[in-house]
Amino acid sequence: MVSVVQNVAIDCADAYGLARFWSEVTGRPLHPEDRPGDPEAQVLLAEGPVLHFNQVPEPKTSKNRIHLCLRPETSRDPEVERLLGLGATLVDDRRHPDGSGWAVLADPEGNEFCVLRSAADRAATGS
Repeated sequence: MVSVVQNVAIDCADAYGLARFWSEVTGRPLHPEDRPGDPEAQVLLAEGPVLHFNQVPEPKTSKNRIHLCLRPETSRDPEVERLLGLGATLVDDRRHPDGSGWAVLADPEGNEFCVLRSAADRAATGS
């Protein structure tokens, strides 16, 4: 017997607002029944589990123990700039001059996530 991951749950202060941010990050739609002010909201990914946002009263107080790693379709650096424009913040820049590495960002509520190199980035550097 095995279990299937149904969703990745993210606690937050504004479920709908944070789901909208992640909808723009992923290019995937919100659940059609979700509305502003709802205590829960979902981003429906093309494959795998949904991103499920739960409104909770307490704020985030420490570093995430689990985080999402994003692999852009095009290239890492322009994607980092796009995400910053959507409201993310740069937490730690681990990119190197040779093109390797990643960037650690945080969403508008402080949840950390990484932006990795794309397949094209990896092919260009041979790694």
